Amino acid sequence: MPTKTLQIPTTDGQADAFAAFPDQGERHPGVLMYADGFGIRPVLREMARELAGHGYYVLVPNFFYRHGPAPVIELPEHIGAEVRPQVMAQLMPLLKAHTAERVLSDADAYLSFLTTQPEVGSGPVAVTGYCIGGLLAMRTAAAHPGQVAAVAGFHGPVGADGPDLLSKLTAQVHLGHAEGDMTPEALGELNQALDAAGVTYTSEIYPGTVHGFTMSDTDAFSASGLKHHWDRLLPLLDRTLANS
Repeated sequence: MPTKTLQIPTTDGQADAFAAFPDQGERHPGVLMYADGFGIRPVLREMARELAGHGYYVLVPNFFYRHGPAPVIELPEHIGAEVRPQVMAQLMPLLKAHTAERVLSDADAYLSFLTTQPEVGSGPVAVTGYCIGGLLAMRTAAAHPGQVAAVAGFHGPVGADGPDLLSKLTAQVHLGHAEGDMTPEALGELNQALDAAGVTYTSEIYPGTVHGFTMSDTDAFSASGLKHHWDRLLPLLDRTLANS
């Protein structure tokens, strides 16, 4: 599985990024993958390689690049309960500094870079994200309706921007919520808003999961939750990017 470490030109400098893609000498559909708040690290590289193995060029940008290359802060191999408060205390200022304006400016740069890679096909792309990356994915898809054919968000605050964002979506959507993050009542309200916006979507609570369930280097990890995530993500990409 070929991989690359890349530099993406942005309006504020250079964003380092990780890319994985099939070793077949062909062009493949592009997928922009946003990490969770802990950023690019071995588990994200492994997830990118896993997705690339299904026939996609996967680009994972370091959205904290303004503060340095990934990893922006030192991370333990396992982000357990005993270290999580200290890690989050370091990350929260970076998350707060990543304003909506920066998100959209960076999204322009990431998609422009992704779609001009020689290994990437000429058709539409998909965007996926985890935790805060789920919200970044939704914002990216809403800002690029003609370019993003699919968007998926997992255990993220995907409805934080409200109906205005949802009304701009033309991509097909899958949202996988942690049981610990989303009540059935809140899920109903979000899905009603998606219906009202005319979005083609699936949106569900993954049973027995807590926030961060896809990440195998955290206490939140759920093997069944991660499998459920692949069982939803891969058919979505296959449906929407088959001709890219």
